[in-house]
Amino acid sequence: MDYKVFSNRIFIRADRGEDIMRIILEICRMEDIHSATFHGIGAFGQVRVATYIPEKDDFLDHEKEGMLELLSLDGNITHDEGGQIYEHAHAMFSYLDEHGEICFFGGHLKSAVVSYTAEIVIDPIPDAGIGRMTDPYTGITVWNLH
Repeated sequence: MDYKVFSNRIFIRADRGEDIMRIILEICRMEDIHSATFHGIGAFGQVRVATYIPEKDDFLDHEKEGMLELLSLDGNITHDEGGQIYEHAHAMFSYLDEHGEICFFGGHLKSAVVSYTAEIVIDPIPDAGIGRMTDPYTGITVWNLH
């Protein structure tokens, strides 16, 4: 992994075998970033995404291995009252099935291991940033904008 800061934006190159979500959190900790947005593209070999199941108040994991092109990665970094940072990301991947047909796979991104490279941009949010709070109606954590 390598990264460089340009005008308050962080450009990351992730290398083979690295988990992109761990790298994003690691860089945010090193650069003292408590709130940010991020996006990216790349090629991955192992991916785990999840779908939220409201009736169970839990996520259902889906895993995929092979040549997975990251078509879209969008996410954010927020923090709790104690300063602990959290990531929330969604991603969409494409791959070829056993018949050579293009397929798509995506959801709430939990992990993604790079197979070739990934290029990610982090845009830090200045000042106090965005915190997290529990939504009293749904019971999930959401942005605290106050």
